[in-house]
Amino acid sequence: MRSYENEPIVVQREVKAVAIPAGVEVNLKLGSVGYITQALGGSFTVYIDGNLFRITGQDADAIGKTAATAPEVPPGASEEDIKNIIWQQLKTCYDPEIPVNIVDLGLVYECEVSKNEDASRNVDIKMTLTAPGCGMGEVLVQDVRDKVQIVPTVARANVELVFDPPWNQTMMSDEARLQTGMM
Repeated sequence: MRSYENEPIVVQREVKAVAIPAGVEVNLKLGSVGYITQALGGSFTVYIDGNLFRITGQDADAIGKTAATAPEVPPGASEEDIKNIIWQQLKTCYDPEIPVNIVDLGLVYECEVSKNEDASRNVDIKMTLTAPGCGMGEVLVQDVRDKVQIVPTVARANVELVFDPPWNQTMMSDEARLQTGMM
């Protein structure tokens, strides 16, 4: 995977983005100049005019990048195969300010997959945030929903934000603590 960190960008078409950390949707104008601060999990955090913005992977072309593709599901995939693919998708969801995925951060409390009569699947996820008042909460929830719903055979992803138990640093994987200097 190519690192885009600190790569200069020019917005090539007007694009919706989310201001970080407020979580407010804005339109970035054609010709805006900045650079990429983080490119993980298919989305991009960019620095433009003194502010950070998150651009979704589906709008990657607006900054001259390629959108991530949906994962492949082998024919006759078992429930366990699907669940593993979903967990891999969850590992492509990143906090826009912390270069660690939400699984290693310990933000995903539960992921249940149920099969429907038509062989499609519903996924129920319970997750939390590092801080309850985080303005990016709904953005992360939508990112999780979008990335799980693109998994073939998944009909619906229900993502519930919970705060019990409250998140703390001990919920992070050893790798995440090492990466963030908390070990």
